[in-house]
Amino acid sequence: MSDAVLTERADGVLTVRINRPHAFNALDTEVLAGLQTAVSQAADDDTVRAVVVTGTGDKAFSAGADLKELSGIGPDAAHRAMEHGQHVLRSIEQTRVPVIAAVNGIALGGGFELVLAATFPVLSTTASLGLPESGLGLIPGYGGTQRLPRAVGARVATYLMLTGSRLDARRAYDLGLTPVPPVEPETLLKTATGIAARIAGQGPRAVRGIVRAVAAGQDAPLDTGLGVETALAALALAGEESTEGVNAFLERRPAAFTSPRGPH
Repeated sequence: MSDAVLTERADGVLTVRINRPHAFNALDTEVLAGLQTAVSQAADDDTVRAVVVTGTGDKAFSAGADLKELSGIGPDAAHRAMEHGQHVLRSIEQTRVPVIAAVNGIALGGGFELVLAATFPVLSTTASLGLPESGLGLIPGYGGTQRLPRAVGARVATYLMLTGSRLDARRAYDLGLTPVPPVEPETLLKTATGIAARIAGQGPRAVRGIVRAVAAGQDAPLDTGLGVETALAALALAGEESTEGVNAFLERRPAAFTSPRGPH
């Protein structure tokens, strides 16, 4: 992996850092590849139970796609570039480990789209989120036109995209974009990794089952989602992990969950 994306491991939590502060952590080809590799490897590592994605520095989570890299390309190349960005963010969205976006500054364009693809974000009070593409004669191309309406409703999302308006951290929290109240910049990473560590302490098969069930049912009819939930809940109930969890609860001791093995 290149220096454009750095990783750090602490127990069951992998922290992934976009490392292009000179370019406000813009998402060029190298960064997209690094993000995809890091999250893919985390999903394949049974000892990684949560991922935190953040940006280097105190100004930007990510200012979006690297316009210098994309400027002047033709229709075919532009189509491939949009497909690639969408593919990377979709792979992050669909990964079986929870991905927390620790938003340490501006998250614009593709940066905001990365936030929307995460399981959920934690926002610094200095965070500023938006999809300003219309002011450049562009439209969001990494999933923003689809994920933002699902997150805040079509009218609010359309307004934000048509006007290029930004959301501050408090407004994003009020709209339900994050389940966590905004935190001060100096405590952002500690808060995000603390939440990730709490998730890492839960039953790993249960965590991955919840992520899978939510993803499967989000855009499906209710009965389809309920069918997925039934199957996964039955596997959990009949599994060794729940036996340990229930016994630990009854014995008033911490559960000693083991890493899952094989496909799940």
